[in-house]
Amino acid sequence: MMFTEQSRSMIRVTFRSLWLSGVALSVILLVLIGCQTRAQSGQGSPSHPAQGAAAFALIPSQSREPAPELNLMDISGTNVTLSQYRGKVVLLDFWAVDCGGCVIEIPWYVEFQNRYKQRGLSAIGVSMDDDGWKSVKPFLAKNKLNYPIVIGNENLAKQYGVKDMPVTLLIDQAGKIAESHAGMVDKNAFEAEIRALLQDNNKKRK
Repeated sequence: MMFTEQSRSMIRVTFRSLWLSGVALSVILLVLIGCQTRAQSGQGSPSHPAQGAAAFALIPSQSREPAPELNLMDISGTNVTLSQYRGKVVLLDFWAVDCGGCVIEIPWYVEFQNRYKQRGLSAIGVSMDDDGWKSVKPFLAKNKLNYPIVIGNENLAKQYGVKDMPVTLLIDQAGKIAESHAGMVDKNAFEAEIRALLQDNNKKRK
């Protein structure tokens, strides 16, 4: 088959156009793949820190509000007040026997109490069970807790903004709310916040 010079030129132009189109398409595909990879690698990182990350969420000291006072009796009939813990970091846990997340967290708080009691941490559990000690006493008989448990009420829950459980607060040595967390805490991040507050306590004592 014989090609004229004009036909050869048209073929060369066509092949060049196809080659350039292929290069452009490859570049576009590489860019799209790169964007998708970056998006996937960063997905969820702002709102879901990795387990163990010290995702501090403490309220700045100058912005903290005083924690509402509580005055309730524990299982032995002893009055438990928040003011008696002034000068300590208080872990205040609103929970219930039938709250699955609460029951998971309680051994963590027992562990924190054991680990940091000598450094100034005091945990208090506030049961929000409707039938009070009727549910709580059997639970305490099966689960040995190393901190006081009291029975809360609707007024106290309203003061602390408790709508669902669990809700856990950290109260600083001045009796002000440094952290209020609704839902299950991240154990490692929450422990890091406890350590930060205890460290602040130690600095202020020096």
